[in-house]
This record gives sequence, C-alpha cells and structure tokens, in this order.
Amino acid sequence: MSAHAVMHALRKNKTLRYGVPMLVLIVGGSFGLREFSQIRYDAVKIKIDPELEKKLKMNKVSLESEYEKIKDSTFDDWKNIRGPRPWEDPDLLQGRNPEILKTKTKTT
Repeated sequence: MSAHAVMHALRKNKTLRYGVPMLVLIVGGSFGLREFSQIRYDAVKIKIDPELEKKLKMNKVSLESEYEKIKDSTFDDWKNIRGPRPWEDPDLLQGRNPEILKTKTKTT
C-alpha cells in the first residue's frame, strides 16, 4: 500500500474522523474544567490583610440597619426622575421643566 492509499483509508474511517476528535474534546475539557474549578478553591484560601479585614468588619451594613434609617421617613415629596436615553443629555433631564425638555428634544 502506498502512503496515498493509507491516507485515503484513514480519511474514510468514521471512527478516526469523528470519534477521536470527540474523545480529545471530552478528555481535554475535563482537564480544562479541573484547572478552572481549582482557581475558585485557591481564591478562597487566600488570606486578606488583617487591617483590611478589620475595616470590612467595622463597616458591616445589614438590611435591618438600613431599614431602621428609613423607617420613619415619609415619601410624600418623592419624585420619579427618569434616567436619560442614550441620545439625550443627562444634565438636561435632571430636574428640568418638561416643556423645556420637549422643545429641546424636538429641535435636536
């Protein structure tokens, strides 16, 4: 058999054409996932600077503490302000008169 005949026979073999790449993908993916999942566990083991850790513990904010801050607030004077669209100027929208806004958006 010549080299050309062997290559033609290998190309026609469906196991070599589809099965081997699939096995390589599965085994390679397994090793890749193992490496990426190991990063997660390594990040947990990293120690934080003690000074930074104390600072984070002191600034503990809980849902209950935030509720206590706004419990007695009244929202009668609350105003819904819409955020700007990508083509609008954000400075123009915040606290402006709607008629001024309509004339500005129509002219641009």
